[in-house]
Amino acid sequence: MAPDAADLPVSLVTEVLNANPVPVSTDLLPQVVDFSLYRNDLVRRDDTSQSLLQRLGAPDSSAQAFLRSDPVARQLFDGRGTKHVALETSDRHEVQKLTARWVSSDTDRQFQRLIVEKGPAGFQSRLETADLVPSTRLGSGDIRSSLFAATDAAGIPDAVAIQLAELFAGDIDFRRDLRQGDRFTLAYEVLEADGEPLTTGRVLSAEFVNDNRKYSAVWFGDSNRTGAYYSFDGQSARKEYLASPLQFTRVSSGYGMRFHPVHGDRRAHLGVDYAAPTGTAVRTIGDGVVSFAGQQRGYGNVVFITHRKQHTTVYAHLSRIDVRRGQRVSQGDNIGAVGCTGTCTGPHLHFEFRDNGVHLDPLVALRNSESIPLNPALRAQFNVVASAQRLKLDSAHQLVQASAQ
Repeated sequence: MAPDAADLPVSLVTEVLNANPVPVSTDLLPQVVDFSLYRNDLVRRDDTSQSLLQRLGAPDSSAQAFLRSDPVARQLFDGRGTKHVALETSDRHEVQKLTARWVSSDTDRQFQRLIVEKGPAGFQSRLETADLVPSTRLGSGDIRSSLFAATDAAGIPDAVAIQLAELFAGDIDFRRDLRQGDRFTLAYEVLEADGEPLTTGRVLSAEFVNDNRKYSAVWFGDSNRTGAYYSFDGQSARKEYLASPLQFTRVSSGYGMRFHPVHGDRRAHLGVDYAAPTGTAVRTIGDGVVSFAGQQRGYGNVVFITHRKQHTTVYAHLSRIDVRRGQRVSQGDNIGAVGCTGTCTGPHLHFEFRDNGVHLDPLVALRNSESIPLNPALRAQFNVVASAQRLKLDSAHQLVQASAQ
């Protein structure tokens, strides 16, 4: 019912204003500055200078050419060891500095540091050697299916998991003996380069509960980094013989009478057969001297090793022999590879254990091998180390229990 707005009276007011210009300060404007970008990656087996830099977001042709032509920088792609790369580029994605770090061998306590830097005269490179710095990590886990599934779930590196299995291989068959609910705790070395983890070192202490039986080990060594593993009561955790000449395999044919797969009759099988793919590494189960390395009729490529107490072990059907007669070998050394030479129907290792020439069941003989106690003169030093490691294992176990609640 109100009047139309178009019919309402309108008044126009005009006023002149003074519009003085406002000075603008350049200090308030954003400044355009150069900045650096940082990226990290690992060198892959098939990497080239081009593929590496492109993956790092720096398609710098001059840097690629230098990495290809410089003899020091080319070591980045020689394929030895895992190489960690840190790259610094300009805001235009031009390489300013590349740093790579790697360890030459698994037993090395030093690392190589490659530095490629851009200067006024172009790129320059240098290779340095520095000491790895050890630190300690704790880990713990429960077995639900396999050891490696449990260590993966606990974030434990594979190299450490293998050491853990090797440490208790004389007491536990990790293929047949594991039970759901078994558990482990361990303390291990991480070796750092320039403050960043580069690789892992040795297991310092570990405890494994298998079928309610507890096994433990602690590393005790001297300043020259030689030493051995012992249980917390001072008994050697390193038995005279390993439980198996292969890692993580299965027995495909046991000791005793059997139906021979080639000859087709029943006859004595004087060893055990371990099924494994061709090329699988075969290791000596104990310290000794190679008494024979060559070919013998049914054995094919075979190695005989003589140990203490007139014990002899036999490793047959090898695809490759890596030792020679008269060579001294230590427990765990690789002596050849699984194959199918001689009389066999498929790749496997035939393994025998002889006591003064008499064949014994290898599975029984290896499990019953002796362990050597700690030297009494070192007991006081060992107790200090063992107490410190005991606290670490208890801490690892408590952390896992707390996180599960």
